[in-house]
Amino acid sequence: MAVFKYVAKDESAKTVSGKIVAKDKESVVDELRKRKLVVISVDESKGSSLMELKFGSSKRVKTEDLVIFSRQLATMVDAGIPLMQSLDVLREQIKQGEFKKVIGSLHDDIEVGNSLSNSFAKYPNVFDTLYINMVKAGESSGMLNVILERLAIYLEKMSALRRKIKSAMVYPIMVVSMAIVITAILMLKVVPTFKGIFEMLGGELPMPTQILIFVSDLFSKWVLYLIGFIVVVAFVVGRWARTERGSMTIDRFKLKIPVFGELFKKVAVSRFSRTLSTLIQSGVPILAALEIVGKTSGNKVVENAIENVRINVKEGESIAAPLIKSGVFPPMVTRMISVGEQTGELEKMLGKVSDFYDEQVDATISALTSLIEPVIIAFLGVVVGGIVIALFLPILKITQLIGR
Repeated sequence: MAVFKYVAKDESAKTVSGKIVAKDKESVVDELRKRKLVVISVDESKGSSLMELKFGSSKRVKTEDLVIFSRQLATMVDAGIPLMQSLDVLREQIKQGEFKKVIGSLHDDIEVGNSLSNSFAKYPNVFDTLYINMVKAGESSGMLNVILERLAIYLEKMSALRRKIKSAMVYPIMVVSMAIVITAILMLKVVPTFKGIFEMLGGELPMPTQILIFVSDLFSKWVLYLIGFIVVVAFVVGRWARTERGSMTIDRFKLKIPVFGELFKKVAVSRFSRTLSTLIQSGVPILAALEIVGKTSGNKVVENAIENVRINVKEGESIAAPLIKSGVFPPMVTRMISVGEQTGELEKMLGKVSDFYDEQVDATISALTSLIEPVIIAFLGVVVGGIVIALFLPILKITQLIGR
């Protein structure tokens, strides 16, 4: 990957310039054409590093900072304060160093005549495709303040959704991790100590204790190989997951996992509905909106289904028909979208679908938490309790013999 400088003309014939990270010039030209820019020149930038261009590669801008930025910029634009002056005020208020640099660069870009959306496009790690296209629509319609406010609301809701998913996943992962650590300590340190005591005492050990000692010996001998094997498997699976086929297989599997699969599907539906509703409401063309929604879906199966929808819509079909054929979206969603298309209130219907599935996600997470907790407690009881019982069986046997 390299850094390329470009000069181009936008739709209003203004000259715009900037930098893009890409593998070659052809990729840069393709990207600029997607942004509806007429390319004048593209040259590789020898003096710039990828780190210099891609603010946030080491330190990403927090969603909370972006929400505050969007909301405050919307307020100042609505109050009639010029963009450059607004960005100056925001740059002074922002404490996060990388974001402060980005805002300073935005100010410089606008000063030389670039549009706000084209300036945002130079920083894909900070402003994603959805953000850029919505701002572009806001500039075209003269509703930039309204669009920025919608963006802030959208980012807040998506951030809340991510937090809910993390809270559902963190608890079981932490408890299982602790159980694995405790079990490893027992098998590597505690059991070998008891083994030495049992050998000194002599006599035949109970079968559970014999099995435990055998497993502990095996684990002690092979633990480094086991760790190495896990690392290699994780590396291979990680590389495979980055391929088209691998990511598709994993994402399809995620939607079919018992219990969790239903949660992933509801999250995907909620994200699709809210993103498409926000884009349509902001005046982004339907084909461009579907392309953005596909890329931000977070699941390859859903992305492919939406891409098929986009192709069918391009050929003159409705949105609902190809969604039904995909089999990914529940019947209630496709029917509400169909009604929305027929009544001309698609964005309103999508908003209702999103609100409904946000509530469904909350309910599913609560159900999962109440289901996982007893399962984890039972797991800990069986594993750790089984080890402790196996260790103390010989001591109980000796105590009984002494009592006689």
